[in-house]
Amino acid sequence: MAGIQHYLQFNDLSADTYAYLFERAALIKKRFKGYEKHHTLADRTLALIFEKASTRTRVSFEAGMYQLGGSVVHLTTGDSQLGRAEPIEDSAKVISRMVDLVMIRTYEQTKIEAFAAHSRVPVINGLTNEFHPCQILADIFTYQEHRSSIKGKVVAWVGDGNNMANTWLQAAELLDFSVHVSTPRGYEVDQSVTGVRRSEHYKVFKDPMDACRGADLVTTDVWTSMGYEAENEARRKAFADWCVDADMMRVAAPDALFMHCLPAHRGEEVEADVIDGPQSVVWDEAENRMHAQKALMEYLLLGRL
Repeated sequence: MAGIQHYLQFNDLSADTYAYLFERAALIKKRFKGYEKHHTLADRTLALIFEKASTRTRVSFEAGMYQLGGSVVHLTTGDSQLGRAEPIEDSAKVISRMVDLVMIRTYEQTKIEAFAAHSRVPVINGLTNEFHPCQILADIFTYQEHRSSIKGKVVAWVGDGNNMANTWLQAAELLDFSVHVSTPRGYEVDQSVTGVRRSEHYKVFKDPMDACRGADLVTTDVWTSMGYEAENEARRKAFADWCVDADMMRVAAPDALFMHCLPAHRGEEVEADVIDGPQSVVWDEAENRMHAQKALMEYLLLGRL
């Protein structure tokens, strides 16, 4: 329906809108830290729909909506008709008549797109197999909070060419920074999924060490994302050289940061001395999911304030 702004992938919003959201998230976070009320979404209701389990996504959206003065309805496929007998289009028509905003964490991107196409209210992607825009929103906010604008900087992506990698590439094209991608053979980023049209914002490296050289931010994710558990053993072998360690951080820029969207497996995709070391900002990054999403929810419902 015309006039509704959904957030299904990172490039759904403009660079100018992101600049506003980062500024707004900083203000919202400051108020939160100062115990100031910020009830811009009083009497609004958010539906949270989970087909994939979650810790950070659930807590950040639920706590965030309550802090904005709103309320939350929590649904999983186990306790609703979603994904069972009822077509997703029908679920969308019903749920969106009763709430003001919907967040969905599911498998295929096509499912969230079908829901959004029949929703009367904004729909937010809380994660799909293809994209994770809320996480990258929080990651860039975290980078800017610790350093400065991400424009012109280099982000090293080490590991799986997954939903996070796809979203980083979209963000780089939109916000004018570069991504150095290094994945094992067979786990590359699928360019047809990212929709990135030009290659000047990313470079592909066979050797993860080369990808990290001079990077301002080094980031990774688990080797086996949710839904791919059957490939666990094969992935462990394929990814053996893609563990972010102290050597990789040493060749990055002297003030490089390390990020991970969590949960992390120390000794697999990252060594403990990196994720628990002085360059790691993973706990700020996790908290910032909540502040960035509060700014996003407010914007989708109220526009710029």
